[in-house]
Amino acid sequence: MRTWQARFLFFAVLNAAVQCVTSLEEELSDSILGNFLDPLKDLLENNHDSNTAIAKFFLRKPSYPDNDLCYLIPGKPESLTACGFNSTAKTFMVIHGWTLSGMFESWMPKLVSALHERKRMANIIVVDWLGSAQNHYVIAAQKTQAVGQEVARFIDWIEETTNIPLDNIHLIGYSLGAHVAGFAGSHTTNKVGRITGLDPAGPVFEGKHAHRRLSPDDAHFVDVLHTFTRGSLGLSIGIKQPVGHVDIYPNGGSFQPGCNLRGALEKIANFGIFAITDAVKCEHERSIHLFIDSLLNEQEVAKAYRCGSSDMFDRGMCLSCRKSRCNAVGYDMSKVRRARNVQMYTKTRASMPFRVYHYQLKIHFSSKVNTSQMEPSLTVSLFGTNGEAENLELQLKEGIVSNKTHSFLLVTEKDIGDPLMLKFRWTETNSWSASSLLKIVSSWWSGDSNSSNMEIHKIRIRAGETQQKMVFCLKDPNAPNPTPEVTFVKCKGTWRTKPRQIPQKISQKNKSQRKHAAELPLAHFSR
Repeated sequence: MRTWQARFLFFAVLNAAVQCVTSLEEELSDSILGNFLDPLKDLLENNHDSNTAIAKFFLRKPSYPDNDLCYLIPGKPESLTACGFNSTAKTFMVIHGWTLSGMFESWMPKLVSALHERKRMANIIVVDWLGSAQNHYVIAAQKTQAVGQEVARFIDWIEETTNIPLDNIHLIGYSLGAHVAGFAGSHTTNKVGRITGLDPAGPVFEGKHAHRRLSPDDAHFVDVLHTFTRGSLGLSIGIKQPVGHVDIYPNGGSFQPGCNLRGALEKIANFGIFAITDAVKCEHERSIHLFIDSLLNEQEVAKAYRCGSSDMFDRGMCLSCRKSRCNAVGYDMSKVRRARNVQMYTKTRASMPFRVYHYQLKIHFSSKVNTSQMEPSLTVSLFGTNGEAENLELQLKEGIVSNKTHSFLLVTEKDIGDPLMLKFRWTETNSWSASSLLKIVSSWWSGDSNSSNMEIHKIRIRAGETQQKMVFCLKDPNAPNPTPEVTFVKCKGTWRTKPRQIPQKISQKNKSQRKHAAELPLAHFSR
């Protein structure tokens, strides 16, 4: 089939797929990209390209981060000398992804400059495989293995010529470039020190065997940032499955703050393939800017936390740093290698610096009478030694149920210092009247143990960034004229841990004492 016919088919199928989107809340087919790539796969089954994949290697200088002024030519040691290659310094190899323009994207000089800013004497080598990357996506994806093998031969030549320790080599690959880095790492004679995958491409690679994509076997340490994985829309540009020793999913790895997904889909629908780069730029490239942020803002590095799922993280249940459960996002990540992959999560701001501050709030809603689920609007204002963060909404993952401890994740964009006071507001919803809310708040305020309404006696807070644990109590339980907003201040209680169970005989006196303690109107807080 001729090139123009394949291009026409690509446009037609892509536009048809994207125009099926009716709203951001509807789930599309299992994979839009998978659907429109299938016809191209069929077209390419008998496509034999005799041209050898060619990669060029440029050593970029701090004074010219956007210009390729010096080629490193494998087999010609004099090119290393002419370009000023430093065999004792750290060496970064930056590998771009798929391209429609045939040119480097604007992020490239920004990343090069940031690397030089952090490591002034480092060798920054840009791998240019634009000739193969500027192609139909499936063809470019097929080329990644050959390009990776060529990069591996270049690394072997560098090692043999300069005796550079491969632990000093760090490959940084974006999108398809992440898989190029993986293939390079798997084909070098000796393993390189580190590979960082920046939102590795998903289509063609999702679900494939480790030898056919980036994997933990490709370097001594492989870390990955996922920023545009399959979400509720069924659209996956970046790979969702974990492919490194440590995989971090900022904001769940789906859609990033400040990015307009609806606008992206509309652009693809209206302009076809040529709009893809602009449409996915914000989500997909966020991985690059998170890494750049980690290089430039060394003192404000973001933290990620190990967690079983994004849902658990969104409940605030994974903010512990014990036993390497938290790590830095980006360049300063601690090299954690375990038998099983480590998946971590974090929240970010919409722009650089991306770091935010995570808090877990544990609130026990107690009542004499069990009540059905409620879904009010809950907001919190935190006041600390460095400032305040007001009217922060608590996301309800399930309805509020009486006599149960609920856990929430609270995120602030600025550092408020040590929390000193908390204001808690329960806002009326359609299913609740003002009078019923007043009764609920009255019971909180008065601490009336005889009331059948909900009571909140304490709020427990864990700060993710500082690992502080605090307990907040009602500021004034006896204050008149209750309002829907209740103020809590630090109290002398401690964050309860499960007591060690010590078997012992229980006398009738002890039984009586325990029965009396159980009747006290204090809310119970489980760990």
